[in-house]
Amino acid sequence: MPENENLLKKRIIELAERSYNNSQYLFTNFLSPAELSDCAEVLQKNRIRYQSFGGTEMAEREVIKFGSTEEFGYDMEYPISCIVVEPNLEKFAEELNHRDYLGSILNLGIERDVIGDIYIRGKTGYVICLSKMAEYIAENLVKIRHTYVKCRVADEMPKALEPEFENSIVSASSERCDIVLAKLYHISRTEALELFREKKVCVNGRVVESNSRNLKEGDVVSARGYGKFIYRGVLGVNKKEKLRVNIDRYV
Repeated sequence: MPENENLLKKRIIELAERSYNNSQYLFTNFLSPAELSDCAEVLQKNRIRYQSFGGTEMAEREVIKFGSTEEFGYDMEYPISCIVVEPNLEKFAEELNHRDYLGSILNLGIERDVIGDIYIRGKTGYVICLSKMAEYIAENLVKIRHTYVKCRVADEMPKALEPEFENSIVSASSERCDIVLAKLYHISRTEALELFREKKVCVNGRVVESNSRNLKEGDVVSARGYGKFIYRGVLGVNKKEKLRVNIDRYV
């Protein structure tokens, strides 16, 4: 087991124990899908209850929360904020991508794990981050590539981040995850298999290394670099005796 993975699991157990012993809510920083999967494994093994959230339903990077209303008698919100990033002059603004936003933010001296997902809607960016860093980022992020920007911390999650879906009916020989992925994203089975080998596929927030896993109705699947979808199940069989599977893709 890699040393970094061991350290992460040790820190997670220590945080969970401190939350329980002190009867207080405690939160991690943002964790990647692979890190979330590692943490879920060790927490479930030790029968430790937890929750996780990344600010939106679409989030891949999430914060783990220790503590619950049942334990403490009150609730506490996740320390997550959203920064809205807009160009000063939209007609002169570049077409910026996720890497552009992230690079400019990290250049402020920000650690990667205080930043969650970054969404782009037109020429407006939405940066999910830990609340304690939101004002600092909003005040200091003034330029992304050659585009000057203005930032504000949203009072609540913007409606632009509410999930939208595009429905797809896919013809597949089975409900195996790799087969559905290949058909949905129009890639070869070999390319789909490589995603599993590189730990880029998550089902319900956990990394899945077995490409032969069958999907179940309601499973939320993400493939890094391709997107995220909800598996809605089998609608029937077509004339070629292939399954007609129903999928809602996040857009």
